[in-house]
Amino acid sequence: MSKTYKLQWTTNAKDDLLNIVDYIKKDSPHNANEIYLKIRAKAKISNFFPFKSRVVPELQKEGITLYREVITSPWRIIYKVGNDTVYIMAILDSRQNVEELLLQKLLKA
Repeated sequence: MSKTYKLQWTTNAKDDLLNIVDYIKKDSPHNANEIYLKIRAKAKISNFFPFKSRVVPELQKEGITLYREVITSPWRIIYKVGNDTVYIMAILDSRQNVEELLLQKLLKA
């Protein structure tokens, strides 16, 4: 039987999600709600098999292997695994300069 981890959203990740929803809500409140639910559901699966997802490639090439990601296109849900908790660190739009965004966000965290 596999271990189930607790799931904890950092303030940074919560802000990312709210910013995504607020931006989409301007055009379509219904789509904003659907995307909110989609991202939350995808993030939740990270606590079942957290080491199955890939290491973030942009960070891995810099020797940083602590962070993993799950993708619900076009968003990348970045997380790290603690002893019994999966920490959602950031939600990024893969259409942006992800490398720069990652370094800024994860250095602040």
